[in-house]
Amino acid sequence: MHDARDDHDDDLHDLGLAFDLATLRARAAAVALRIERRGALKLLAGAGAGLVLVACGSDSKSASTTTTAGATTSTTAGTTTSTAASGTSVEAIPEETGGPFPGDGSNGPNVLVESGIVRQDIRSSFGSYSGTAEGVPLTVDLTVVEAGGGAPLAGAAVYLWHCDREGGYSLYSSGVTDQNYLRGVQAADADGRLSFTSTFPGAYSGRWPHIHFEVYTDLATATSAGSRLVTSQLALPEDACSTVYATSGYEQSVSNLAGSSLDTDNVFRDGYDRQLATVSGSVDGGMTAALTIGV
Repeated sequence: MHDARDDHDDDLHDLGLAFDLATLRARAAAVALRIERRGALKLLAGAGAGLVLVACGSDSKSASTTTTAGATTSTTAGTTTSTAASGTSVEAIPEETGGPFPGDGSNGPNVLVESGIVRQDIRSSFGSYSGTAEGVPLTVDLTVVEAGGGAPLAGAAVYLWHCDREGGYSLYSSGVTDQNYLRGVQAADADGRLSFTSTFPGAYSGRWPHIHFEVYTDLATATSAGSRLVTSQLALPEDACSTVYATSGYEQSVSNLAGSSLDTDNVFRDGYDRQLATVSGSVDGGMTAALTIGV
């Protein structure tokens, strides 16, 4: 088992001035693009008008059931689920760094243009690579909606990637450069929903457990590595992480989790209420992380 700290202390540090400038330019371009494409998103949202919407989940950690603005949120035994009523307003997901291991062509390899990247189950490598990531099964359920009005963005595509249980990123980290697992693209259905079958990511030194994703207007744009609508990250709740990291294979994640927090993480410390997933399920039966993404 390799130490993830050999590959990265965090997603932002020690990458040089060129990477920092490129990141700043990418963020500025993404903001401009979101403004420019607002009209296009409204048209896209219109295709799903009248459908049931799903709103952001609560980040409550206490056992309770509450109702706010027509949305019911319940937390039981450390897991949280949420159901939103139609017409619920959703704030835009914050723009974040894609980190140094995106695999989207912006820093080295580009899996987006490879045959096989459009898939629901991302646990195994594809194409000329072979191998399967080990770990507690995790389903990632995402709902992509128009920020503000909350209309589902049918056909929007999401590229999702994250580290394995040892904290390594396929294509980049020592020991897994010959793998491309835990990366995939899916298109949203008429309700703006899509899902990935994966494994629960480990915690590596310097970062809170998270999942990266990019949102595109459609599948064709995503698989040609075209312009992104937004790049962001999903945060995993502490109770779910602690439960998973108590199992075999996640030993180094225990100390890494203890040495970090959402409030001090270099990505989430400025606010994570729109990025904190709700997690349900069990280690034996598999976990499910759900998040609504306002674009």
